[in-house]
Amino acid sequence: MTKRRLWACIGILGLLAFPTVAEGGSKAGEKRAHLDAMAEEVLNDLFSRNDGAKALYDSAYGYAVFSNIKISLVVTGGGGHGVAIAKGGARTYMKMGTAGLNLGLGGQKYQVVFLFENARVFSNFVEKGWQADASANASAGTKGANAGTTFNNGLAIYQITDKGLMLQVDISGTKYWKNKKLN
Repeated sequence: MTKRRLWACIGILGLLAFPTVAEGGSKAGEKRAHLDAMAEEVLNDLFSRNDGAKALYDSAYGYAVFSNIKISLVVTGGGGHGVAIAKGGARTYMKMGTAGLNLGLGGQKYQVVFLFENARVFSNFVEKGWQADASANASAGTKGANAGTTFNNGLAIYQITDKGLMLQVDISGTKYWKNKKLN
């Protein structure tokens, strides 16, 4: 593949994978309301798929829910938006981005739910927000709620795939950070 074609592919991935505006409206209040509704819907979907997730949620200090899109074509790129909530506390609206190299082709829309066991783990995620990934996965269609039922290092993570096909082996980095426009 020529350099020109490679840069064109990377540019297309960037346009598809890194949305510049959260879905659900043009004003900050509308965007926050959309993210709050998305988080509630995703939690309900998770609880209907995994009984253990509800028990962990009940004992968790807080949680975060993100809706993401990931595209793979020699390079992996993705982006999304979400909200982190300390139970009984403030909401922090956040963004996420992922990038890396892979041996795959495809696209996937998915939601990620983080459950935080305590205030330290929650605060660390909101303030620093970094999570590195190394994954090998193959998913298709609507099956795909991870089956974690315990906290690991103070954190439980569930990924729910939407429609999409992702066949890949990748090493990528994912960054979660505060959305300055929505907080």
